[in-house]
Amino acid sequence: MKKILTLRQRIAGLFEGTGDYQRAGHMLDVALISLIMINVVAIVIESIASVAQQYYDAFLMLEIISVAIFAIEYCVRLWACVDKTKYAAIEGSNTKRRLKYLLSPLAIIDLIAILPSLLMFLFPLDLRFLRVLRLLRVFKLTRYSRAMQLLLQAFVNEGSALFAAFFIMAVVLILASCGVYLIEHDVQPDKFGSIPAAMWWAMATLTTVGYGDVVPITPLGKLFGGVITLLSMGMVAIPTGLLASSFSEQLRKRRQFFEDAVNEQVHGNTINDGSLNDEQRNHLEDLRHKLGLSKLEANKAIKAQLNERNSHLFCRNCGKRP
Repeated sequence: MKKILTLRQRIAGLFEGTGDYQRAGHMLDVALISLIMINVVAIVIESIASVAQQYYDAFLMLEIISVAIFAIEYCVRLWACVDKTKYAAIEGSNTKRRLKYLLSPLAIIDLIAILPSLLMFLFPLDLRFLRVLRLLRVFKLTRYSRAMQLLLQAFVNEGSALFAAFFIMAVVLILASCGVYLIEHDVQPDKFGSIPAAMWWAMATLTTVGYGDVVPITPLGKLFGGVITLLSMGMVAIPTGLLASSFSEQLRKRRQFFEDAVNEQVHGNTINDGSLNDEQRNHLEDLRHKLGLSKLEANKAIKAQLNERNSHLFCRNCGKRP
């Protein structure tokens, strides 16, 4: 007999987009993604003064409707999060689970998406920086992008290493600024008159941007600038390499996790003919969706495990069961 789910459990399943709610969850995601993209385009166009004045009412109506939808989504997600697989496993009260959800990166992004507009409605001032902050709404797409979630996880996993890399870069920035200040401040007091002023050149050089608006002109200054430029090529590559390796590792772990799950289903609960039943396939499809793997990768892993299983069920010479 099929278990009867509560309304909160059904909504949690809808937001997770798994099982019976996979199709409905996908449609909800597409609708929200479309609304986010419409908002981003509208905010960009609204920055044109003539267009904003001509279509003020339309932009205002779109903003009110969007904020209302995003606010309802935020509240409903907060209410239903206690029945999501990730938070249901947390021991303690529902309040503890909801607090855990509130502090999650995706929940903070959802709050940022509605907060600037709510402040604009509460305060009668035309705060331009709050209008620009509405563009942060684009980060809501992180919830629907597995690649962005992998990148966020890479930042979390390599947080200490990234902090160490940026700390080293900060030290090099200060040393480069001090060095070029000592060499060039007498010759170019307007550009290298202080260490903070010299930091502009050091930042542009260390990041390999090289704007060229501030450059050393003395022979010693040019030599020093060349050394800093060569040093910067390795410095910038450190955080990039860390994120790239962590991103690849996250992908590898997800693929390995799916392969282990396939192996468990195939070798543990396989029916007599060495294939998967509908329940097992639905379970693996839900897992594939959660992990953000393509159907090609999933089918390849399933086929490999089934071939391995069937090789033990049938004789290699005659093709019959032993």
